[in-house]
Amino acid sequence: MGLFDKLFGSKDNKGAEVEIYAPLSGEIVNIEDVPDVVFSEKIVGDGIAIRPIGNKIVAPIDGVIGKIFETNHAFSMESREGVELFVHFGIDTVELKGEGFVRIAEEGQEVKKGDTIIEFDLALLEAKAKSVLTPVVISNMDEISSIEKSSGTVVLGETVILKLKK
Repeated sequence: MGLFDKLFGSKDNKGAEVEIYAPLSGEIVNIEDVPDVVFSEKIVGDGIAIRPIGNKIVAPIDGVIGKIFETNHAFSMESREGVELFVHFGIDTVELKGEGFVRIAEEGQEVKKGDTIIEFDLALLEAKAKSVLTPVVISNMDEISSIEKSSGTVVLGETVILKLKK
């Protein structure tokens, strides 16, 4: 570990433990129960899904927003420790072309856990989307040595949903 890594933190962070907090309030659902094979078969990564209540999605960790989809239904971000995660509101919500979503944060923005990223109209989305189950997945699982998943009811920005070890 070099001087700069000691001063500013290395992205390698082998052995680092990282807690991922709920990006929205609701009830945890097993990722395998999401009605989309991309998530249920962990093609894009492992994690959990949340059956949402409320009207906003917040940053689940301190880090930098990567991509926010044009339709504002999903975003990626990276933590200081190099954990890459993906939050995808609902299933087939891309087909709504942004209806029901308002972007609050911007791509490349540095955010703190609990900062609002996207606001949504849950009643509209429940009526129009195939599902509102919201997967929260770790997309660089090859760099994660263990993942511990929570269950039950969660509160956005307060409840730990995943504990990772790099």
